[in-house]
Amino acid sequence: MNTPRRTPIERIGTTVLRELVEQIVTGVHPSDSTMPTEAALSEEFGVSRTVIRESMKRLQEKGMVTVAQGRGTSVNPRTSWNMLDPLVIDALVANDDNLTVLDELSIVRAALEAEMAGAAAQRLDDDGLERLRAALQNMADNIDDQAEFRQADVRFHHVVMSLSGNTLAENIARVLIGHAVGSSRFMGHDPAHSFELTLAEHGRITEAIAESDAAASRTAMSEHILGSWSRRRDPSRGE
Repeated sequence: MNTPRRTPIERIGTTVLRELVEQIVTGVHPSDSTMPTEAALSEEFGVSRTVIRESMKRLQEKGMVTVAQGRGTSVNPRTSWNMLDPLVIDALVANDDNLTVLDELSIVRAALEAEMAGAAAQRLDDDGLERLRAALQNMADNIDDQAEFRQADVRFHHVVMSLSGNTLAENIARVLIGHAVGSSRFMGHDPAHSFELTLAEHGRITEAIAESDAAASRTAMSEHILGSWSRRRDPSRGE
C-alpha cells in the first residue's frame, strides 16, 4: 500500500505566511486590529497551531505585527513594515490598484540612482567608461526586441550602480528594480517611440558620467527614471 506524499511542512508554512501577508496588505486585517487567535487561524488554513505560531514570528520579523504574550497579536501600521522584504513588496505591488506604491517606488529609485550616477561620474576610470558604453550599445543593438531591450536597460542601470561604489544603495535599488520589473502594472504600456526616448535618456546619462559631471549625471538619471515611469503609467488609475 502506497502512502500518499505529504506536502513538506516548510512549504505549507510559506504558503500560510504568504497568504497572511496578503491579508494584512489588502486590509483584511487592518492596522491596529487584533489578529484572529491561533485556534481560529489554524482552522481557517487547515494547519497546526505550530505552523501559525511560526508564521506569526515571521510576520513580526517583517514588522507587520506585534506579538504580546497574553494580549494577542496586533497589526502594525505600514510605517513599521519592512518594505524591502520580498513577500511584503510583492504583495504591495500586486495589490497597488491606484499605483501609489509604484509612484513612491519610482521616486525612491530616482533619488537613489541619481546619487549613484553622481558618484559614478566622480569615480569613473577607463574600464568603467568602457563598461558603461558597452551597456548603452547593448541597448541600441536590441532596440527592436522588446524583451531584450528591457533586459539591456536593467543591465545598464546595474553598471551605473556598480560604478558608484555604494554597495548599500546598490543593494536597495536592485531590490526595488527586481520586484518592480516583475509587475505588469510597473511595465505599463509603451507609447510610440518610447524605446528611442529611453535610449536617448541613457545616452545623456552616459555622456554626463563620461564628462565626470556629477550634477548633470544626477539630473539625467532622475529625469530618466521619473520620465520613463510617467510615460508608462496607466492614466486611468489616478494620480
